[in-house]
Parts: sequence; C-alpha cells; structure tokens
Amino acid sequence: MQNGDQITMGKITGFMEIKRQDPASLPPSERIGFYREFTLPLTDADVSRQGARCMDCGIPFCQTGCPVNNIIPDWNDLVYRGFWKEALDSLHSTNNFPEFTGRICPAPCEAACVLNINDDAVTIKNIEHSIIDKGWESGWVQPQVAQHKTGKRVAVVGSGPAGMAAAQQLARAGHAVVLFEKNDRIGGLLRYGIPDFKMEKHLIDRRMAQMAAEGVEFRTNQHVGVTVEASALLADFDAVVLTGGSEQPRDLNVPGRELNGVHFAMSFLPQQNKRNAGDEVTHPILATGKHVVVIGGGDTGSDCVGTSIRQGAASVTQFELMPRPPEKENKPLVWPNYPMKLRTSSSQEEGCNRDWSVATKAFKGSDGRLEKLQAVRLEWKQDGNGQMAMSEVAGSEFEIKADLVLLAMGYLHPVHAGLLQQLGVALDARGNVAANTEQYQTSLPKVFAAGDMRRGQSLVVWAIREGRQVARAVDEFLMGSSSLPR
Repeated sequence: MQNGDQITMGKITGFMEIKRQDPASLPPSERIGFYREFTLPLTDADVSRQGARCMDCGIPFCQTGCPVNNIIPDWNDLVYRGFWKEALDSLHSTNNFPEFTGRICPAPCEAACVLNINDDAVTIKNIEHSIIDKGWESGWVQPQVAQHKTGKRVAVVGSGPAGMAAAQQLARAGHAVVLFEKNDRIGGLLRYGIPDFKMEKHLIDRRMAQMAAEGVEFRTNQHVGVTVEASALLADFDAVVLTGGSEQPRDLNVPGRELNGVHFAMSFLPQQNKRNAGDEVTHPILATGKHVVVIGGGDTGSDCVGTSIRQGAASVTQFELMPRPPEKENKPLVWPNYPMKLRTSSSQEEGCNRDWSVATKAFKGSDGRLEKLQAVRLEWKQDGNGQMAMSEVAGSEFEIKADLVLLAMGYLHPVHAGLLQQLGVALDARGNVAANTEQYQTSLPKVFAAGDMRRGQSLVVWAIREGRQVARAVDEFLMGSSSLPR
C-alpha cells in the first residue's frame, strides 16, 4: 500500500483510466415474472477494477456521508489489491449487516464521493455488496461468541435493523439478550416492508442463525404492550431497548377515504412477502387486473409499483405532491450532500405512469367500492418567508380510473398506543420517543430508544448506526464502561 513514504489508496491513476461500471439487471420483461433479486453480479476482477477508481483524495467525504462511517477507502483499496477477507473485516468493523445496506441503502456515500464532483462516483455500494456476498460464500462470516458472560439481561423490543444491530452488539458484549417481535418472523420492515425482489429474506435468516449462535434469543408473536405487559420487561430485565420503528402512517383524509380499495402501503406490501414465504394471507389485497394509483413518490411508493406490476395490474400510476425534481443536480452547489434530483427506480422502469405536483381531492365509487380518484394540479412558489408553498391550479381538476389506491406518504411517528403509553416515556415535539444520541436513554432510567422510534422515519443505515450506538450506551449503563465501538 506504500509508494515510497506515501500511503496511497487504490490505483493512483485509476479514476482517470477506468470508467464506472454498474451491475447489469435482467430486463423488466423477464424480472416482473418473479419476486427474486434480479441484478447480475460483476466478476471479482471487475469489482477490483472499480475499487481501483477510489482516489487518494486526502479527506474521504464518503465516510462522513455514510451514517455508519464505513471505512470506505480502506476496503476499496483492499478489494483492488485482492485482499477480500481483510476488506470484509474492515467492512464489518462499522456495519453489522452490509448485505442489507449494500442492497437497499440509497448510497449517500456515493453522493459525497470526491470523484462525484466532476465525474461518476466510485461504485461504493456495489463494492460493499460484493465484499459481503463473497464473505458469506467463502465461509468467512462466523459467530462472534462472547468469551465472558456478564449475567445482565437486556430486552430489545422490535426486530428491524436497529433492533437486530443492538441485539447482536449486546450479545457480543456478553449480555443475555432477548429480541421481542410482534410479527411471526424476525426482521421488521426488512422482512415485511422491503419486497423480496429488492432483498431476499434468506439474508435475514442466515444473520439470525449467526445471532442465535452468539446467544440472542428470539421471541416472535410477542407484541409488547398488547400481548406482553411492558411492566413485565421492566421487572425481568436489567435494561430495555425500544427499537420498534415509526409505524403510524400519514393518512389522506379526503371524501371517499372509507371506500373499499383504499389502503395503506403497509397493509399491501407485507401480504406479498408472506405469500412468497408460503404463508396464508387473510383479507387479501391484490392489484391483479386493477387500475392502481400509488400516492407518494418515495421508496415505499416505488415498492408498491413493483409489487403491483408483478401481481398483474392493468395499469399503475404514481402521484407525487411535490414538483418534478431536476434531471441533474448542481454538483458545485450541493456536493457532498445527498442531492434532490430525478431518480427512476427499477420498479418505475418496469411500467409506471409518474405524475408530479398532484393533490388528491376525493375518492369516488359505488356500492362501497372505489372506482375513480379526483385530483388537481398544483403550483409551487416561494412565500414571503422563502418557503415553498403550494396552491391549486384553477381549472386543472381531473379524474383517473382507480380500483386500488395505495397510500405511501410516509410515517408520522411510532405508534403510541400500547407499549409507549404503558411505559409512559416522554415524547419529543414530533411524537417520537425522546432520547439523545449519547446515552440514548429515555425519561425512564433503564429504558433506551434507538432507530426510527427515536429519530423518526429514516434509512436502514441510520437504524444500524443507532442500534450499534445504543448497544454501547446500554453496555456502559450496565457495566460502567464499554469496549463496543460507536
């Protein structure tokens, strides 16, 4: 890694000689026939060449752009030089589950890449994906069992990425950890919110096997605050970690909302994942043969699009309240921040009509069934305070046929009924559980909170970060000090 006395990363001239190469995907006409992942991995040699593009940039903004602060230049360089196992060790030092982030993270690291100022960023996300997949294939990912047990018991409530990360780190510190999940399988939104064509669920299962070997006990169908009293956890455990996510969806209170055919996205998406797992689904919501309208332009809306297409929808339309973003960002203005620009997801590529600056005014139907949606176009302008404000465009009202409407407009805060009300923990102004990012402690002495339940709706990579950090905070609380990384 040395050139004289100077340490260099990657190939000195690699970024000038080698073009960015992204993995190919199966064509939409083929992949819409199944629910498996459809990207085609690059060869090790091609991934190594992409690692060579990592510049000796001096200040690796990619690391600060990454919420878990992945040591990206190091493992890029190690992959370039063929040291794959060492690259995996570096990757795991900051991220418990790179197979999750390598598939579904939007890669703010690439937006922050120095090369991205005037060229195509390094393929950081795909290199990460390739390292961990090779690690599993090679048998390098093994349980890390604590050599000494502390005798302390910790309950983690909610088994999404924050809960899984917290549970794994706490078990590795020697604590007896029980992970509670209200659903019948572990994984939270990774399991039931992310479609299988974006992330297959055997990836969760093999991490569960690793965590079980490390001492984590999984208790499914245990809805704390509903079927399990929150007070029982306070009595039975030395610390309780709340990682239940942000699950109160934003509703659309317009005339006709009660019609059969208008559903939240998270009533629709989990059903298909359950079918894929061989489970029976009661009260099915299916897009087959229907004209589907998805309200909301984010990732959840995109997941609804791809799932509806695979179910055989007659048409899929996606509405977004905000104006259409620019095709390209002004890099000198926004770098190294994650830019607002037009992005087209793989699901949208598969056959979706997208429309921006549209507000839904009403749902119409007969005999209690949805038949059409009434909407109006919006104009966005800056108000006197410099904030963007919307107004309806006169005479722009229109109707669209709709047999199924999926509301994918985000989430307000965690569900308060049940667990949070039983505990009586303090909430912040947005309705999230109040806790800082140092101690992660709630208003109750031995109760901690992390992930979306604390910070609000966010990314899987932020959930993993907070899960790791709350684990260290809990370890310090229980033992007086901690060797766990933050």
